[in-house]
Amino acid sequence: MIYIHNARLYTPSGILDHGALIVSGETITTLGPEHDLPCPLNTPRFDANGQNLVPGFIDLQINGAFGMDFTTDPESIWQVGERLTHYGVTSFLPTIISSPPETTIKAQAAIKKGPPAGYHGARVIGLHLEGPYLDPEKHGAHNPDYLRLPEPETYSHWSPATFVRLVTLAPELPGAITAIQTLVKHGVVVSAGHSQANLSQSQAGFEAGIRYGTHLFNAMIAFDHRQPGLIGALLGDQRLTSGLIVDGIHTHPVTVNLAWNALGALRTSLVTDAMAALGMPPGEYHLDERKVYVDGSSATLEDGTLAGSLVSLDQALRNLIKFTGCSLEEALTTITQVPARLLGLNSTLGNLIVGTKADLVLLNPDLQVTAVWLNGHQIFPAPE
Repeated sequence: MIYIHNARLYTPSGILDHGALIVSGETITTLGPEHDLPCPLNTPRFDANGQNLVPGFIDLQINGAFGMDFTTDPESIWQVGERLTHYGVTSFLPTIISSPPETTIKAQAAIKKGPPAGYHGARVIGLHLEGPYLDPEKHGAHNPDYLRLPEPETYSHWSPATFVRLVTLAPELPGAITAIQTLVKHGVVVSAGHSQANLSQSQAGFEAGIRYGTHLFNAMIAFDHRQPGLIGALLGDQRLTSGLIVDGIHTHPVTVNLAWNALGALRTSLVTDAMAALGMPPGEYHLDERKVYVDGSSATLEDGTLAGSLVSLDQALRNLIKFTGCSLEEALTTITQVPARLLGLNSTLGNLIVGTKADLVLLNPDLQVTAVWLNGHQIFPAPE
């Protein structure tokens, strides 16, 4: 049990100044005004010093970090997970890009095997398979040699039970609609991305069950006022949530603001799309087999194609506030409640309410991460 007090709590019902909460086991058992919630006898206390106490962050798209790439080495998810907590991330979807089927099988096996003994990192809640069912004309940094049409013998085994949570595909591909329907039936969230879909193809995918858009604007046909395509479809359909890379490079700040005005806090999901160079100095890295050149602000292939980002999720949060003028309360929704709801995990993750997992992040007035708890245990900074 732990008692955290003198905190500014961000709850679904609003902000609570001078708040406190009690964690018992892995869950939040009580929260409220500090004057109404005294510390239980013999319970360790943590003074938040008036800082912002918020739910743990959830990243739905990250390819690697700290010199490691998940597609090249799926076992590295645990090493990366240990350090993602420094950025406030308490849950994430390791993202496997277009690759041979054996790579996905290895990644599934790595999650099934579980973390190494003594693991104190972010929770791995499943895989995001970004491909291989992508449009060859919008492959981006993916190796086009690995792209293929949807194959029932492969995707029919994908489900949260086999550690697949999210699949990005191009809805215009032959066989895509059947794949979408099958995956949704199995409990997988399906996302439209790396696509040339026109408006009607996009809408057909939505009717089949697509509920997400992968890195809005990137690897999609540019918006046209007469042919709105996938971008227009994602912005206009209230059922859809869109991932957004807010690094100031993948999407211009003005464009981020336009998207924010269309989507709002409840349909925006900030993602990093970070690659192996996150947390590393400039140099040469890899996105699977492809060499990536990192100059300290961007990551590109030799031809200049963007190959993932270098932004951390806490920095993306700060960027969103800077680019749009939104409140911290609104911005937090995009990396807590929205991804949890999309994955159907909002009863346990993404909220500061009684009964949810005690995944907590403490942010100072500059919105820098100062402390992180996972399942009620402080993991950053490591307790002495």
